[in-house]
Amino acid sequence: MIEKPVSNVSIAISPWFKNLGLAALLLFCVPVVLASPIPSAPTLKTTSHVLFDFASGRALVEQDADNQVEPASLTKIMTTFLVFEELAAGRISEDDLVTISKRAWQTEGSRMFVEVGKQIPVIDLLVGMVVQSGNDASVALAEHIAGSEDAFAELMNATARQLDMVNSQFKNATGLPAEGHFSSARDMALLAAETLRRFPQRYQLYAQKEFTFNGIRQHNRNRLLWRDSSVDGLKTGHTEAAGYCLVASAERDGMRLISVVTGTTSDTKRFEETQSLLNYGFRFFEVVTLFKGGEVRSQAPVYAGAVDSVPVGIADDLVLTLPRGRMQDLSAVVEIDREIPAPVVAGTELGELLVSLDGELLARQPLLALEGVPEGSLFQQAEAWVRSFFE
Repeated sequence: MIEKPVSNVSIAISPWFKNLGLAALLLFCVPVVLASPIPSAPTLKTTSHVLFDFASGRALVEQDADNQVEPASLTKIMTTFLVFEELAAGRISEDDLVTISKRAWQTEGSRMFVEVGKQIPVIDLLVGMVVQSGNDASVALAEHIAGSEDAFAELMNATARQLDMVNSQFKNATGLPAEGHFSSARDMALLAAETLRRFPQRYQLYAQKEFTFNGIRQHNRNRLLWRDSSVDGLKTGHTEAAGYCLVASAERDGMRLISVVTGTTSDTKRFEETQSLLNYGFRFFEVVTLFKGGEVRSQAPVYAGAVDSVPVGIADDLVLTLPRGRMQDLSAVVEIDREIPAPVVAGTELGELLVSLDGELLARQPLLALEGVPEGSLFQQAEAWVRSFFE
């Protein structure tokens, strides 16, 4: 990777350049393209779609990803998210018994076939909602958590705002058609990613292929679980207005991608389009760790300190997903505050690390003092004052 300096910044030197002097480094500041451009993304027959990289949070491929669409049963990803959240907070438990209301029992569409008046453990309803896409289970859980489905929808919308799902509004817990009930491909990708990030153990439920309840055995509707061993979630959806939709997530060789397709014309088509997106992403992109957290990236000058400079670096590993073969074309610069007076406390933010590719900013990370620097002696402070006066 080539790290270009700009005026008035310090230069962070990558591991394979750190033994070079500044003059030698500048010789390498013109990028050399070693890899051919990757081919265009596949053309899909969807109303919208997005291929989302979990590590970086970037969209690798998208088409109309912010358009508001009817999400159908993709809605249940949010319902499930809230159930996971309630379980994590201890406000409900897996063993809680939920009395099935007549309203839940009567809910139309896909169901796990609970019976009115019966008491069902939360965990069974949760599995029935995720694996069997049970609308009856969704309503029962919503009523258990919030008292009514309408109140639960308020929680769904509050959570959507917290997650910056700016093109989503929920009216129910099931995804059954309702005026003003909508989401977008990007919002669904954000929600799926947050589910993975916050509830990695609970997320494994999405990979369960079948569930038997009340003597009825039903299979997960996500057929990619059988076709592609790297796929481990998430959810299908279908209504006449929404078409056939799918949110899928897959991991290969440490790289995780999330795909969302909406509005395909058939059950088969949504799986084909999703597979095309995932295969494209895994074939033509790669995950790279650019910098390690805690490693020295540069030295920041310190005024009137016991030493003249302090090592700076980023707190956590900087991981990006890039087009394959483009790592050498990256530009990384370190911007450091001009005047840093002592004392300096370890962990203080002193600047930024910016990484870009072809003029597009890919990452912006705060640069932190990796060590503390105390005030210098009276002689050192006086010397610093005199030096700054003449400079």
